[in-house]
Amino acid sequence: MIVIVLLLMFFLYDYFVYIIIGLYSLGAVHGMYICLSPLVLVIFPFKARIKILPCKKDTKNRPLVVSVVLVIFCIVFVAVWFYYRHADFAWILLDIMGIAFCISILKTIRINSFKTCFLLLSLLFFYDIFMVFITPYLTKTGESIMVEVATGSGGTKEQIPVLLQVPRLSTSVYSVCYATAYSMLGFGDILIPGLLISHCYAFDLKVNSKRIYLITTSIAYGIGLLLTFLALAIMQIGQPALLYLVPTTVGTALLVAKYRGEVRHLWNGCLDKKDEDDGDSNAVSSCPSSRMAEEGQNTCHKRASSNSDSDILEPLIESEILNVHIN
Repeated sequence: MIVIVLLLMFFLYDYFVYIIIGLYSLGAVHGMYICLSPLVLVIFPFKARIKILPCKKDTKNRPLVVSVVLVIFCIVFVAVWFYYRHADFAWILLDIMGIAFCISILKTIRINSFKTCFLLLSLLFFYDIFMVFITPYLTKTGESIMVEVATGSGGTKEQIPVLLQVPRLSTSVYSVCYATAYSMLGFGDILIPGLLISHCYAFDLKVNSKRIYLITTSIAYGIGLLLTFLALAIMQIGQPALLYLVPTTVGTALLVAKYRGEVRHLWNGCLDKKDEDDGDSNAVSSCPSSRMAEEGQNTCHKRASSNSDSDILEPLIESEILNVHIN
């Protein structure tokens, strides 16, 4: 699916780019609302609701005034970026939207085992290398498909917004030869390792390891980015960031698990918990599927008993964010 979308962007860039911009604008509005709503509802704890249907007695289905105002703000913010997207300062708005979008995605998607993360990152590791280093030998222009799509290969001035941009700070006279005036980091290079880091954080909470996996993999991600920019400066060609990010993050997580003797638990996503009734070393395996079911039942009981206290944190959209569990 990723390859098909990338090829469509490469061959039909002048038309397909507007579809990507439209879909991303909707996703950016949703992402900003998801990120800002907890903060806004804490700062402005108002329970006033909009009276859309005055005759209806059930007021819980009516949206909060604060939530409606926040949605309008998010729509206006994205609209301002869309109108000024070719301006010099547009990269600031784009990065704010991009960060919110990535946070909302990482908040939604969950992976239950390290082996799933390892398989996903391994496949995308080779995919990124192929698209950046191999495809130049397959195209007539000799340019990488990935780089051409990221920098805008069509005749239009539009650029796909699914990336973070930072202006180049180089004062060299050769900077005018760059294909673009910005250094770019695609969302895939953020979200893919981010899934691994978020899984490591969840594993930290399960084993009470004082966030050692989160801290070490986050540092490893930063080191991988530094290696990416170093290789970019030395080779002066586009680099597949996953070439450096995957080994550093995956290798670090496995090394920490090896040191702590938790490789099997991390790999399978299962924990061995000591039986509280027995003082010996008998272990009971707790796997993601059973834990998921138990957590869901507990959540239902908690929600049933706390409906009266949750009015203030009720989102505008009544359907909650679904966590996608990839087994």
